[in-house]
Amino acid sequence: MLLTIDVGNTHTVLGLFDGEDIVEHWRISTDARRTADEMAVLLNGLMGMHPLLGDELGDGIDGIAICATVPSVLHELREVTRRHYGDVPAVLVEPGVKTGVPILFDNPKEVGADRIINAVAANELYGGPAIVVDFGTATTFDAISARGEYVGGVIAPGIEISVEALGVRAAQLRKIEVARPRSVIGKNTVEAMQAGIIYGFAGQVDGVTRRMARELADDPDDVTVIATGGLAPMVLGESSVIDEHEPWLTLIGLRLVYERNVSRL
Repeated sequence: MLLTIDVGNTHTVLGLFDGEDIVEHWRISTDARRTADEMAVLLNGLMGMHPLLGDELGDGIDGIAICATVPSVLHELREVTRRHYGDVPAVLVEPGVKTGVPILFDNPKEVGADRIINAVAANELYGGPAIVVDFGTATTFDAISARGEYVGGVIAPGIEISVEALGVRAAQLRKIEVARPRSVIGKNTVEAMQAGIIYGFAGQVDGVTRRMARELADDPDDVTVIATGGLAPMVLGESSVIDEHEPWLTLIGLRLVYERNVSRL
């Protein structure tokens, strides 16, 4: 089985693949202070729950693919693979790793590994032109050309960041649950804030992707808009431009990059 690990700023998502099928997944908090040994204990506990894996860390794992936006976590995961997974082939997404996606960015090293991995998966699953909207700590919009090139994108504050900022900076407001209110016109403070978040972000997604699509293709209707990320379901029903929802887009991209690199290890 292939173990895929996507380390984000807030959450880390892990997935187990049996061939092309994802058979198990977990979401944990990202903690830059965790050591390699602590991560190994956590992984052992999670994977010990799966019936197809053995009792010892690494049993049943044939390969590992990792991407991380937090350098300190990537460093510790590198230690985990070296010390606890022995001879298991591991692909860590960093400069020099073959993705198959040309990066048309002023400085390709500035592009987050997860964004490139999303582009790999989007191009493989849906083809270009396409736009990936990833609802994470930040809401990112990434453009893939008809030739499968990573063209560039947009970075905006994420849903949770916006909720926290309202609670901290506005004296009479507090942190709320991100949930769909009864109506757009809120009847109390909590519902008014929920409406601002849900419908505000839906409007942002529609506006940004439409502008991007006009730049990306002669016919904007040819552009496929794919949503991913933990908070995507909050906006899916309110956005008019999202064509596909793939919650495991990054993990699928990690599987594809692993397959493209494992023969070179």
